[in-house]
Amino acid sequence: MNFLRRIFYAIPGLPWLYHFSWSFLGAVIYGFPSRNIFIIGITGTKGKTTIIELLNHILETAGQKTAVLSSIKVKVGEEEDKNKTETTMPGRFFTQRFLKRAVKAGCNYAIIEVTSEGIAANRHRFIKWDVAALINLAPEHIEAHGSFEKYKEAKLKLFRIAKKLCFINKDDQYAQEFEQAAQGRVVWFGKSELKSQLVGEFNQYNIGLAEAIAQELEVDKEIIAKAIAQFEGIAGRMEFIQKEPFAVVVDYAHTPDSLRAVYQSLKPTYPRLICVLGSAGGGRDKWKRSEMGEIAAEYCDEIILTNEDPYNEDPEKIIEEVAQGCPQAQKIIDREEAIKAAIRLAQPGDVVIITGKGSETTIHIKGSKTIAWSDRETVLNNL
Repeated sequence: MNFLRRIFYAIPGLPWLYHFSWSFLGAVIYGFPSRNIFIIGITGTKGKTTIIELLNHILETAGQKTAVLSSIKVKVGEEEDKNKTETTMPGRFFTQRFLKRAVKAGCNYAIIEVTSEGIAANRHRFIKWDVAALINLAPEHIEAHGSFEKYKEAKLKLFRIAKKLCFINKDDQYAQEFEQAAQGRVVWFGKSELKSQLVGEFNQYNIGLAEAIAQELEVDKEIIAKAIAQFEGIAGRMEFIQKEPFAVVVDYAHTPDSLRAVYQSLKPTYPRLICVLGSAGGGRDKWKRSEMGEIAAEYCDEIILTNEDPYNEDPEKIIEEVAQGCPQAQKIIDREEAIKAAIRLAQPGDVVIITGKGSETTIHIKGSKTIAWSDRETVLNNL
């Protein structure tokens, strides 16, 4: 099977045509449902899921009926379930079927998390994108795409087909390139000044984008402010499991930029940072492993390196590569034992930061197998 897969991807143009054909067929079978609903696509390297939840909360507070397809959920009106595909932007007929359901349920808006890998597989095709929104861009999925330029190009494709509105973070270093690609009217946004329960400068940008989209959709400003003030965040994204006598935070951070942002947001409040750093995932983006170790060494007082999603790689080897950036780190392969050790080290006023898994419920191991897992439950069972 792997041999046939390699042959398939070695033939120029064949993978593109294959995925394109499936996208077209899905749209035909379900009657091109995006024509009958307002579609909002959120893309970027980090923050997409939080923005989608924020925007959905604002629109629901305003009395709108919504549908959501993100890395964590599939929601149509009042019906909601986990995204069990383990793919943020599912392929084949999944998205077209989701949109068909949304139209049938009478939803006003569909908010979709758009990924570079989904675009590369033509999963964005035959969808009428009314809004394209970029929160940020940083190196990620380099090995999957072949280069950062190809990764960026995938994101740009969304802006070339969104015909109504294109939201761009004015402070992102690639903003001008996205402005040039935009086919719809460009709307700039930056950090929000609205009151929120969310922590960190990066969340001010997340709120800023959700606020900007809601304003363009003519949601009342008082409703936007109320909804954002009420929003408590989502599981596994800067989630405080405990605040006293020491804090414990679970976050999904899996890129150098997002890891740095998490540490920077907590450093001014807590005198001592104790981090449990995952192994950055097996089989992809090996370039970032030592860099993430370096970032942990820059901000954290205690570092414990542990297993995350090794897939078919040797987890100990992955940890050694992360340790090149933080040679002083403690290495505990068992993730539960690593979390226990971090909690034992914590003193009043400290913060324990557990990154890499967020709200994910499995650990991927060799042979396409998974192990049931929850950072949150592990913390609660050991406090």
